[in-house]
Amino acid sequence: MEAERKKPKSRAKKKPAPASDAARALLDLVVKTLDDNKAEEILSIDLAGKSSIADYMVIANGRSGRQVTALADYVVKAVDEAKLGPCRTEGKSAGDWVLIDAGDVIVHLFRPEVRDFYKLEKMWQADFRPGEE
Repeated sequence: MEAERKKPKSRAKKKPAPASDAARALLDLVVKTLDDNKAEEILSIDLAGKSSIADYMVIANGRSGRQVTALADYVVKAVDEAKLGPCRTEGKSAGDWVLIDAGDVIVHLFRPEVRDFYKLEKMWQADFRPGEE
């Protein structure tokens, strides 16, 4: 009996699936809410092909710990009212860096000096190399 030959698996990279309409609507809502409430340096990053944790990441600044906490409250309230899913938050008590997990969108809210220290957005750039400035 002749052994069956298996076809070699293709090594071509698959194109990442486009984000769903719901994910895009959630992103638009988050960015609009942050903009309407005076967040600074709002940056959205498409995570397609980079991570499976979410479709988008949003990074923004508040001028103070109090504003960072308030921005987090505004985002959570807007997402809840739009019925786009539950949000989980971390870091609201300190107000330096608040993380909001809204499912398809991850939101990081910082005080400016904290954002500058962690340089989170650099980690998600294609040409990032650890240790480089």
